[in-house]
Amino acid sequence: MQPISRMFASWRQDLPASIVVALVALPLCLGVALASGAPLMSGLVAGIVGGIVVGGFSRSPLSVAGPAAGLTTIVLAAITGLPSFEAFLMAVVLAGALQLLFAATRGGVIAEFVPGAVITGMLAAIGLILILKQVPHAVGYDGDPEGDMGFFQPDGENTFTTLLTAIQSNFLIGAALIALISLAFLFWWDKAKPKDGPLKLLPGPLVVVLFSVAANEAFRQFAPGLVVAPSHLVQVPVSANPLDLADQIRLPDFSAITNAAVWTTALTLAIVASLESLLSVKAVDELDPKRRVTDKNRELLAQGIGNITSGMLGGLPVTSVIVRSSANVESGADSRLSTMLHGLWMLLGLAIIPSILNLIPLSALAAVLIATGYKLAKPALFVQRWKQGISQFIPFVVTVLAILFSDLLIGIGIGLAVGMGFVIWRSTGNIITYVEYGGTVMVRARRNLYFMHKPALQEALGRVPDGSVMLLDLSGTTYVDLDCIDIINSFVRAAAFRNIDVKVKADHAMKFAPMVKAPLSRARAT
Repeated sequence: MQPISRMFASWRQDLPASIVVALVALPLCLGVALASGAPLMSGLVAGIVGGIVVGGFSRSPLSVAGPAAGLTTIVLAAITGLPSFEAFLMAVVLAGALQLLFAATRGGVIAEFVPGAVITGMLAAIGLILILKQVPHAVGYDGDPEGDMGFFQPDGENTFTTLLTAIQSNFLIGAALIALISLAFLFWWDKAKPKDGPLKLLPGPLVVVLFSVAANEAFRQFAPGLVVAPSHLVQVPVSANPLDLADQIRLPDFSAITNAAVWTTALTLAIVASLESLLSVKAVDELDPKRRVTDKNRELLAQGIGNITSGMLGGLPVTSVIVRSSANVESGADSRLSTMLHGLWMLLGLAIIPSILNLIPLSALAAVLIATGYKLAKPALFVQRWKQGISQFIPFVVTVLAILFSDLLIGIGIGLAVGMGFVIWRSTGNIITYVEYGGTVMVRARRNLYFMHKPALQEALGRVPDGSVMLLDLSGTTYVDLDCIDIINSFVRAAAFRNIDVKVKADHAMKFAPMVKAPLSRARAT
């Protein structure tokens, strides 16, 4: 675990960044809870646990955990199908325990098999989704809950129809003015922010939030027609006494541990949450200016502890979340202290100043997320991937489009399939060299032979003319798949009938077909 002294060394950067992340996370936690059909408090509990508990155990310096939009469909179905919400909480606890098992078996290595083009495609897709999903909130239309990242929405609409509805018939001038001025300031501040002095640590999103509250109060005094109504402000639960919040916490039903449906839900949550967390952490490492690499198995451990804690306290399942993590990076955070503090600020804000938090217009937070989305999906990123060739560009674009029109895991799966197709395509090119001079032929394998190389191998051997001397050079391989061995064996057996003198150059451990003393019956490794 990161030493305490080193973690606090960057507190000047982490403190203001944590405030920004907390302000962004509040409506997202509420929106995910609403979309999941869960009590609003359960989303806030998950956000607080994701910050304090997961942040405390994780070794990721910049990743932020909380309730994830990618789990809303699973959570909604589970809450509807299980006997009670308390039974669902038991499934969350069990999912956390299963994640501890994944960590113990070093399941985090899965993240390392995701190609870079797919990871950057995921980031770009999330950036585009943020822009498309937040524009309606920026102009005062909150029909789709904050935090919903899916293309198809619970109300039957989709991302594009909601965008059109917001612009055509639900345009609030006051909210739009706040969002427009906030966006202009954020892009200006990125370029104009001083490189020295105290202002260099001032995050633009924090200024935007303060401005939005002041602007709405000014509207109330001087232009009532522009006031952003309470329905378009942050809406955290308000209690007369901070201790009353404890009464809203639901506890898991431990007797539900014998319910098979609870275990099915737990396993589903554990697998999906682990995959989302690993992919998100891998992506956040790409965003880290210092390019630090997170221990993925430790991240699974932290997520498991977080889900056990969240379930025990009545919270939704948590994962590492790109949106909050991106806001953390863009706000200048440098260590996991920012993640932990953001959870603390959420807890204190909910307990002490909920009425003040409820003054923040959602359009201002939408502006922050739109600016973050633009940085994730800059046009330069698409140009860069294009210059790297179609083997990088096509998996990148396919991943972007697949996530945009489905959801994160489906899009990643499609991107992986396309990326794997290009890996196979590249590996089959120029694998076999064929040289013919006079009556002598050389067929050389330049690297290991696998089943996908069968067509190239058959094509080369089929070109060997009758009555020639043929050298089959396998010295450049360390492994030959059995399918390829069968092809070679068949050629060597047929060579005697075609008057072909076959010589094989290979490692001394190789055995060859009967015409050259022994069958080439197994792959070899050196």
